Order: sequence, then structure tokens, then C-alpha cells
Amino acid sequence: MSEQLRGRVALVAGATRGAGRGIAVELGAAGATVYVTGRTTRARRSEYDRPETIEDTADLVTEAGGRGIAVPTDHLDPAQVRALVDRIAGEQGRLDVLVNDIWGGESLFEWDAPVWEHDLDKGLRLLRLAVDTHAITSHHALPLLLRNPGGLVVEVTDGTADYNRDTYRVSFFYDLAKSSVLRMAFALGHELGPRGATAVALTPGWLRSEIMLDHFGVREDNWRDALKSVPHFAISETPRYVGRAVAALAADPDVARFNGASLSSGGLAGEYGFTDLDGSRPDAWRYLVEVQDAGRPADVTGYR
Repeated sequence: MSEQLRGRVALVAGATRGAGRGIAVELGAAGATVYVTGRTTRARRSEYDRPETIEDTADLVTEAGGRGIAVPTDHLDPAQVRALVDRIAGEQGRLDVLVNDIWGGESLFEWDAPVWEHDLDKGLRLLRLAVDTHAITSHHALPLLLRNPGGLVVEVTDGTADYNRDTYRVSFFYDLAKSSVLRMAFALGHELGPRGATAVALTPGWLRSEIMLDHFGVREDNWRDALKSVPHFAISETPRYVGRAVAALAADPDVARFNGASLSSGGLAGEYGFTDLDGSRPDAWRYLVEVQDAGRPADVTGYR
């Protein structure tokens, strides 16, 4: 993938950690200039109060072979997003890839709590962070992306359209947020397709994000220790896997065939032939249906 995106400009909105960081780094590995945004910087932390920063992400992009540019941005603030896009337009004159990965809701949803018991303020805040941010960013960034043909918008969510249609996802608010992002990609496909651009929804599988690793008390180098208590975690993947999915989409001259579609990292690995960092190809969403949700013992044979 090196050099395939040289000269291309990407914005990864929500790139402080997790999937956003993995996507930004892999776009950089393919040679792109990548603007990375978020609310946690080396000078100031968001309410997450975690150590990962957008400057760290930008450095990783540059180390991978691209050019990383960190821009602190609260994507709920239209003025900040407008200023971000104006900066990209002034410095680059183009935007080829927009990745809407803003989330920020890990501490806000209450597992399996019905809507009448779920904290209302937390639920509404979750929806604003997961939905409003994407809409605000698309509103301001898409005119720049449409200046040149072949632009790509990636709406990052949790779950494929098929899986989320048939499966209750955690809580009313979480379910609504992730399904809304899927529908955003579908709607953007209708609006962008006739104008020469492509929009897709993309989900990673069970992501070994920094937060997930901390939750299980493991690190990336010993993540398999978590299998003692959570055997199905064997299907998990690094954030770089979904990053490679985005880089492959961005480099595909025929990406328009996916316009409006719901895609997954595992499915695209089969399409494009990339692997995760360990050389495997985890197909988490097929595994969840056929093994975990079916009540079968954990066994990733044939799924990675």
C-alpha cells in the first residue's frame, strides 16, 4: 500500500485513539497527508482523561510514511469544524478522504438498561457525540471533498447493517446511535454518488482498542491472557486492521461499487487481501453470528 495514496489528503475526525488512530496510521502508511482531530492534546485532556493524544497520532502517521497534522477540534462546535475545513482548504486545496469516526460514548451508555431507566442526560449526550458530530462534520467538509472527483466518505460504526437490523445493541441509545451512522452512509451515498463521490459505512470487529485492552487488564503484547475469562475475545483485531480496510478503499479506483453499502474490516480483507498485523484475517461479524451468538464454544478456526 505504500505510496498508493501519495498526494491524497484525508481528514480522520476522531483520531485520538482506537479505530481512528489505526485508520490515520494506515492512510499515512499509504503515503497520504492526514489531518487528525480530537479533543485530547498534550496540553489538555477531554473528559475521557486518557493519555492518548492527537499529536501522538499525527507522529505515528508521519513515522508510517505519510504526513500527520494534528488539529484540536470539538466536532460538536460548528465554528471549530468550519475553521478546520478552511485550514485544510487553505493548506491543501483539496480533501480526498473524510473518515467520520467521532464517538466518545464509552462512559455514557448503560448496558441493557431500558430507556426509562437509562440516565437521560447521558443518553442524549451519547447521541449528540455519535450522530450530531458526524452530521456537522459532513456539512462543512463535503463541499471541499466534492471539488475533485473520486472522493470517499467513511462512516465508522459498530455492527453491519444486517447484524444491527436483527440484534439489540447494548441499550436504546447505543442501538440508535450505531444504526443512525449506518443510515447516514446510506443517505450520503444517494447525495454523493451522482456528484462523483462515494460514501460507505464501515465497522471493525471486536476491536483491541486502548480502552478495551485496559478493560480486560491486558496489553497488545499479551492480549490473549484475556481469553481465560472472555474466550470469544480470540476473534478480536487491532485498530490497524480497519485502518487497512480504509486505505484499501481509498486506493481502489472502482470504490464506487460500494456506494451506500455497509462494510466490515473482515469482509474487506477477503475482498482486497490485506491482513491484520499478525498476518491473520479475523472475520468477526460472521463469527459472532455463527459461533458466539449461536452459543457455541469459542473456536476461531476458519474465522481468522
